Amino acid sequence: MFLKQVAATNPELVQAAFDYHRSGAILPDTYLLDLDAIRANAEIMKREADKNKIQLYFMTKQLGRNPAVARTLADLGFAGAVCVDYKEALALARKNIKLGHVGHLVQMPTAAQKEILSADPQIVTVYSLEKAEQIDKVCSELNRVQDIMVRVYDEGDMLYSGQYGGFPLSDLEKIATKIGQYRHLRLAGVCSFPCFLYDEKLDDIMPTHNAETVQKAVKILHSMGFENLQVNMPSATCAQSIPQIAALGGTHGEPGHGLTGTTPFHAKHPEAPEKCAYVYLSEVSHNLGSQSFIYGGGHYRRGHIQGALVGKDINSARWMEVTPPSDESIDYHFTLEGNADVGDAAVMCFRTQIFVTRSEVAVIEGLSSGEPRIEGIYTALGERIS
Repeated sequence: MFLKQVAATNPELVQAAFDYHRSGAILPDTYLLDLDAIRANAEIMKREADKNKIQLYFMTKQLGRNPAVARTLADLGFAGAVCVDYKEALALARKNIKLGHVGHLVQMPTAAQKEILSADPQIVTVYSLEKAEQIDKVCSELNRVQDIMVRVYDEGDMLYSGQYGGFPLSDLEKIATKIGQYRHLRLAGVCSFPCFLYDEKLDDIMPTHNAETVQKAVKILHSMGFENLQVNMPSATCAQSIPQIAALGGTHGEPGHGLTGTTPFHAKHPEAPEKCAYVYLSEVSHNLGSQSFIYGGGHYRRGHIQGALVGKDINSARWMEVTPPSDESIDYHFTLEGNADVGDAAVMCFRTQIFVTRSEVAVIEGLSSGEPRIEGIYTALGERIS
């Protein structure tokens, strides 16, 4: 999906993958993250956000909850990490990464609440009164007041399978009144997901119906006297969409794939300011008939894998079509359409969510100065291996 683009805009990263494979420093089934490029992309978005008075939470799940990336983004002045599930919140808090937004797509389970809330998250999303009551009780024990954001939905909104939850817009006034009665909670924001998506027909990132629902929710809460609300409008956050967040009254965005230049918008717009900042490295394992097979482990069902550069370096490598395994199969291998030399590197770039893979993650620094080095190798869940 992004291979030709990364080869054109960030050939140093592609060549580094071949070099590290040839030296044996990096094994197959490893994502290489270009920390310099991620930093540069983040700086572009931060400038655009500052210009539009938007705060940014950084997302790390798609990069394997990587602490080196998280610290880099925190140092640039991002408002904190958005932790879409509780395991991410726990992992980052234990590495002393500032928590910004917790609980949007996955609520905090009862037994994890005290540890997460003790880490002082900036805001926590709830979409049940039972969860709000639990959080109020824990905050009472911790002697703290927690800012709470409500996730809302209305007829016509888009909800992804496996991500259902929220308060009906029609119930918001009743819900807000109830939350306002808790002594250790402060209703401080409203959100939904996804508020923006890339529209292929319009060839741009456009607001969804969810964004309109958020705007309606803000009006309801303002009419009830709730002021200075966080208006969080995530999905496809990048330099292209940040002005639109501001235009719709949003206050916060949550860049994930924008940090690596790998949103669907970037796939169609190689001239976008953020450039591709990761590749996936594999190796030819064997040939069978007219096909060859490379090591897997990093497959993501929505990755849109198309091809690989196969060979020993970027200049002599050839493009080969890649077929991923079917969704019901374990991704032991990817298939190359054609034969290749056993042991050759295969470099790919496709959309991923590293935290749902079993890959390793190599963070590379110094590519922009011509002096690359491996900052560290991590698991897909952010634990340092070496």
